[in-house]
Amino acid sequence: MLILAFDTSGFAGSLALLKGPVLLREVVLQTERRSAQTLAPAIAELLNDQGVAPGQIKLVATTIGPGSFTGLRIGVTTAKTFAYAVGAGVLGISTLEAIAHGVPPELLAGAAHEVHAVIDAQRSELFVGRFRVAELNAQSADLPPLTRSQPDQIVAADAWLANLSPQTVVTGTGLAKLEGRLPADVVAAPNESREPRAAVVGRLAWRDYESGRRDDLWKLAPLYLRPSYAEEKSARTQRGPRAS
Repeated sequence: MLILAFDTSGFAGSLALLKGPVLLREVVLQTERRSAQTLAPAIAELLNDQGVAPGQIKLVATTIGPGSFTGLRIGVTTAKTFAYAVGAGVLGISTLEAIAHGVPPELLAGAAHEVHAVIDAQRSELFVGRFRVAELNAQSADLPPLTRSQPDQIVAADAWLANLSPQTVVTGTGLAKLEGRLPADVVAAPNESREPRAAVVGRLAWRDYESGRRDDLWKLAPLYLRPSYAEEKSARTQRGPRAS
């Protein structure tokens, strides 16, 4: 099965073509231009380079959030449009799950029992995904042996830092502002592995598809975890001024 996967949830987006869990090629989108300008041409170039016709793609996978509101809308809309046009299936993948599964395997071989993936949610808060480290032979070697311990959520940065357990592996772009505050007994993933990768998105989609998961093309939507600033402002306007 040929899988087209991409991530447009943050600043550095990427695109990948896989055959099952096997990566055929992965490309990084141009960071100096918006995903809306680069994603469609990059898809066409990737397929042409690999000699693949659009109709040969059987599954389209994209990150659905949390992340950039604009980037997620572009990714989800592109995935749905492409899948509809060629009759492919579509799957949405948590951005935090993709980040967590990008942790280098050697970091999980020691005493690590949990992986936290974090993205800056602004307002001194983080988007946090928590995953348990399972037995090394519990899953395919194509992905780290992680199982989700709770749904993605928004957590105050101070509270997250205060409650980190020793030997927890932490990763994600949200670490950039917190590097100097991390407890000495946690393990931080290297900078180069903290972004979600399209190759990992594709492998997660393959895993989920093989286990029987199917997403509804018409219902697939970004998972923002919180309203946008414009939506919050609109809600405040509709409520009107508080009575004194």
